[in-house]
Amino acid sequence: MMSKQKTDGKVIHLNNGEFETKVLKSDVPVLVDFYADWCGPCHAIAPAIEALSNEFEGKVKFVQVDVDANQEIASRYEIMSIPTIMLFENGRVEDSIVGAYPASVYKQHIERALGRRS
Repeated sequence: MMSKQKTDGKVIHLNNGEFETKVLKSDVPVLVDFYADWCGPCHAIAPAIEALSNEFEGKVKFVQVDVDANQEIASRYEIMSIPTIMLFENGRVEDSIVGAYPASVYKQHIERALGRRS
């Protein structure tokens, strides 16, 4: 069940079955927010992630994965602490950030990823 973590639509909520097609086979970089409903810091960064999804619309895909409901993905990427933000490009993890930070930190990582593409 998704509670307060639900966003207004720019951030896509994924499950185990959708991860490969929506993230690993994406033709644009994908920021994956690994979270849980009970995680306070996850809720704290949700507005920043949502704002960034609007700012980078069309350039970066933003998805959330509930680690409790999707333990297979969480285990595959060795998610030990949440929030964990991972940037995927061409099916690979290119960057990861563990912990809650201001939006500017996530933005720097996104811009660096986009810079590698140009």
